[in-house]
Amino acid sequence: MPPLKYLSAYSQQTQEQVAQLIAQNKLGEVLLKRYPKAHEIRNDKALYQYVQDLKGEFLRNADPINKVEFDSKIHVINHALGLHTSISRVQGGKLKAKHEIRVASMFKDVPLEFLRMIAVHELAHVKEKQHDKPFYKLCAYMEPNYHQYEFDLRLYLTQLDIAGGQRLWG
Repeated sequence: MPPLKYLSAYSQQTQEQVAQLIAQNKLGEVLLKRYPKAHEIRNDKALYQYVQDLKGEFLRNADPINKVEFDSKIHVINHALGLHTSISRVQGGKLKAKHEIRVASMFKDVPLEFLRMIAVHELAHVKEKQHDKPFYKLCAYMEPNYHQYEFDLRLYLTQLDIAGGQRLWG
């Protein structure tokens, strides 16, 4: 069996358990049982509103998010599920920052928990730029199950690899 590239940071025991599910052809079944349906957010406007609602609930005093969209150019192969960009521009005598969040289009057809994990991750970059302890603490504050959803999303990416890209939802 090839190495589990999305799970390489996890313990050997965890990787062996996943390998066993793969050998029994049950990884997709486990994911479908845990997350039976995909979310209903299908367009950029709905995604923008979803992210703004999260921001309003947890990051009221943070800089505004100017744009949120699904992006077909983001590929998981590039180790990106979503992107947060900050563009600084001089307007008059002030420096203004614009924040944009892009989510890979493949996440139009996943459970809401996966989309929430990605949105929370990208929103956390508005406050914390690095993937360090304060960053993950903020992610866990916005979504207490953040680490479980991230792990399950990695399982799904592994499932996509072994199933030749065949999606479970949608």
